[in-house]
Amino acid sequence: MMKLNEEKVERISQAIGYRFRDKTLLQTALTHSSYVNENKLPYSANNERLEFLGDAVLDAVISDYLYRLHPEAEEGSLTKLRAAMVCEQALHLAAEQIGLGEFLILGKGEEHNGGRTRPSMNADAVEAILGAVFIEAGWETARETALYLLRDVIKEASRGQLNRDYKSLVQEEIQARGESDIRYEVVREEGPDHNKTFTIDLVVGGKVLGRGTGKSKKEAEQQAAKHVLESGDGSIVF
Repeated sequence: MMKLNEEKVERISQAIGYRFRDKTLLQTALTHSSYVNENKLPYSANNERLEFLGDAVLDAVISDYLYRLHPEAEEGSLTKLRAAMVCEQALHLAAEQIGLGEFLILGKGEEHNGGRTRPSMNADAVEAILGAVFIEAGWETARETALYLLRDVIKEASRGQLNRDYKSLVQEEIQARGESDIRYEVVREEGPDHNKTFTIDLVVGGKVLGRGTGKSKKEAEQQAAKHVLESGDGSIVF
């Protein structure tokens, strides 16, 4: 079975804020069923069981966090906040921020089909890692790791910004000012085909207003638009 080398173990340990004593647990958390199936390994070698456990751990961590943070909030509002923080999009965002896709152990078919950037696969791996931390180190460490991994997601969800469509917001504001020449231009593409990083400029009337990077063109465009909205005092100048 493919093994993570020490350099990758070190990098992912720093990224998630936890160092596994049992490297096999970490490896299992990163192993997709496609690799196990292609190499005829036992089912227990993939990360699905750890994902199942991590899903429950994450729900409990975020529920506990929100319960303590909002002592006066009603159950319905807490449920909505939790759903925003533990959904696939949120976990994928957390995974992208630490470059988790690079460390996934995939079958050849999944590799060629862009599995490293697939939101569902990255989200599942985040949950599997939390399940593995819980097994090795218990509740408190799993809680600390989850809150560390999701720190930016929690901030954005708390501000109601996690699911914002920044491109639409920018377009509406710019068009309201009478400008229709809005373009997203690819500045560069880096990395192999299965793990590219795109850098894209938002150009309005020939002027670059913002720049964003992401693992897909769509994500980079959203980040460029977000950069425009959140720069300076929040107003768009062109």
